[in-house]
Amino acid sequence: MHDQSATTEARPRVNSIDLLRGLVMVIMALDHARDYFHSPVQPESIPDVGAGLFFTRWITHFCAPTFVFLAGTAAFLFGSRGRSTAQLSRFLLTRGLWLIAIEWTVVNFGWLFSLGYGLIICQVIWAIGASMVALAVLVWLPLPVVAAVGLAMITGHNLLDGTDLDTRLTSAAATWDLSTMGALGVFERLWVFLHVQAFLPLPDLGVNVLVAYPLVPWIGVMAVGYAFGTLVQRSAAQRRRLLLCIGLAATAGFILLRAGNFYGEPRPWESQGSFMATLIDFLNTSKYPPSLMFLLMTLGPAITALALFERASGAVARFFITIGRVPFLYYVLHIYLLHAAAKLYAWARYGDAGLEWNVLMSPQPLPGYDIGLWVAYLAWALVVIALYPICRWFAGVKQRNRSRWLSYL
Repeated sequence: MHDQSATTEARPRVNSIDLLRGLVMVIMALDHARDYFHSPVQPESIPDVGAGLFFTRWITHFCAPTFVFLAGTAAFLFGSRGRSTAQLSRFLLTRGLWLIAIEWTVVNFGWLFSLGYGLIICQVIWAIGASMVALAVLVWLPLPVVAAVGLAMITGHNLLDGTDLDTRLTSAAATWDLSTMGALGVFERLWVFLHVQAFLPLPDLGVNVLVAYPLVPWIGVMAVGYAFGTLVQRSAAQRRRLLLCIGLAATAGFILLRAGNFYGEPRPWESQGSFMATLIDFLNTSKYPPSLMFLLMTLGPAITALALFERASGAVARFFITIGRVPFLYYVLHIYLLHAAAKLYAWARYGDAGLEWNVLMSPQPLPGYDIGLWVAYLAWALVVIALYPICRWFAGVKQRNRSRWLSYL
C-alpha cells in the first residue's frame, strides 16, 4: 500500500508546473472566446477548414489533458506533504464531489445565464471532479498499480471503439436525437457517462444532461499524472532530463503511430490536395473522448514544455505562474466574463443583449454576428488582461493564508 503517513517538511511550489498550468488556462480562454464570438461549430468538423480557424482550435486541445494530468500531479504533491493516505483520499473525495457540484451549479449558470433550460452540463470540471473521486480509491493501491491502471485506460480504451454498444451509442449521439437517447437502458446511460459524448434526457429527474466529457480515459490521465508526481520530486536537473525524455518519446510515439494509422484513433488520416490540408487531417484527432493519439499529441509536448520551463523567469513567466496558482478562480470567472461580453456585443450590434451566440443553446448565430476571427482574439485578450489583477490578489491570499478551505478553490 502506498503510505504517505510520514511527516515531511513543506516543499516549495514547483514554478514550472504553475507556469504550464497558467499557460494552458490562458490558451483555454481563446477556445471559449471563439465559441462566443466566431464559430457556430467546431472547426475540426468543417470540410476544408482554413488553417487559421483550425489551429486556433487545435492549440486549445492542449488545455484539458494538461490540466487533468497536472491535477493528478498536484494531488500527489499534496499527499506527500505530511498527509496520510486516508487524509489524501478524504480530500480527493470531498474536493471531487465539490467540483462536480460547482460544475452543475455555478459553472452551468455561467454558460447559460438561466435556470430555465433544465440542462446539466458535464464538462472539464466535472471530469476533474469525477476523476478525483476515482483517484480517492486508487491512492490506496501501490503507486506502480495506480500508474498501470491509468496507462491501461489511456492506451486500451480505443479498443472499445469498435464494440457494438459503443458504435451504436456513438452513431445515435451523432444525430443528437433526444428521443433515441431517451430510450436507453440503465447500463447504456452509464456507458454514455463513461465513453460517449451525448445529449442524454433523464425524464425521471426532469432534466437533460449534456455529457461533453465522458470519463474514460480522463480518470486514467489523472492517475498517470498522480504517479508522475514522483518524478517531480527529483532534483531540478534530474527532473528536466527525465521529463524531456518522456515528453519527446510520447510526441515521437504520436507521429509514428499516427503516420501508419496503426491504432489509437477512430478517424484515420488521408493525403489531401495540399500539404496544409494533409497536416490538418493528420492532426485532427478525437477529443470526446480523447483518443490515445489525442493524448500523445497533447501530453507529449506539454511534458516537454514542463522540462523547458524549469529555467523560465521574468515578467512573462510570473504572469502565467500567477494564473497557474489560482486556476479554479480563473476558470469560473472567465466563463462569466466572456458570456457577459457576448451579451454586450449582441446589444451593441442588434440592440438586444439576449441575441448573443450561445454555443450551448443557440442553433446558429444571427446573420452578420460573425465579423471575423479577430473579434474572438480581441475578446480573449481583453478577458485575460481583466482577470489578471484578481488572480494576482487571490494568489497572494492563498500564499499568506493556509486555511484548509482555500485548498478547495
